[in-house]
Amino acid sequence: MLVIKVGGGKDLNIDAVVADIVALRAAGQELILVHGGAETTNEVAEALGHPPQFVTSESGYVSRRTDRRTLEIFEMVYCGQLNKMWVEKLQTAGVNAVGLSGLDGRIFEGTRKETIRVRVDGRRLVLRDDWTGTVERINTGLLRLLLDNGYLPVLTPPGASDKGEAINVDGDRAAAMVAAAFQADALVILSNVPGLLRNFPDESSLIREIPRSKADDFMQYAEGRMKKKVMGAIEAIAEGVQKVIFADGRVEKPVARALAGEGTQIA
Repeated sequence: MLVIKVGGGKDLNIDAVVADIVALRAAGQELILVHGGAETTNEVAEALGHPPQFVTSESGYVSRRTDRRTLEIFEMVYCGQLNKMWVEKLQTAGVNAVGLSGLDGRIFEGTRKETIRVRVDGRRLVLRDDWTGTVERINTGLLRLLLDNGYLPVLTPPGASDKGEAINVDGDRAAAMVAAAFQADALVILSNVPGLLRNFPDESSLIREIPRSKADDFMQYAEGRMKKKVMGAIEAIAEGVQKVIFADGRVEKPVARALAGEGTQIA
């Protein structure tokens, strides 16, 4: 099993990812695709007069402030525009893709956070009207049903709370949970950088290899969104995923190149 997570940056080479998926499936590789879409969501939110807000947790992680209106915009972009874009591209390339959110069939399920403690301008605040959570369970039965019948699952946040509510979940950590649930041979995380950089944004400072036993030590080099990617990688490795690769999604043959040794390899 191979799990591919593609970020939401507009400079990613989506057609190249699709071509790689076609080639991998033709070679008999079983895989699941998880995608994001933060950049487009930000643009749509601005256009709709509800601009995105980002908050920093007390532990230093940046996340989207998700009130109910933000969640609705999030669903519109992720579950509608972007998920169906991926499905259409895969279908026209001959792959029978099925696009689902983590809410559908509770594919991504977890607990909604009742409160979130954040820091704003040095002040500590508690957010209560927030619709976020962390993926704790994967509906492998539904995904296995699709895989066994020749379909390619194309998954995206949001997830489902244990009460069935829609919750904004981090796509990288959700992909890590999918990889863990299937004991995947590899999790490939594609974004608009060549991998984990020792001196962000200097792309020449790419860290090429990280020993499994020392993955935690490299969190110090993660900046911004990369923090959640590294966190997801650590979780996936801890749960038995054989390899996690941070790789460049802007290039030709991005998945093939990652599997051939490019990017940052945790193995």
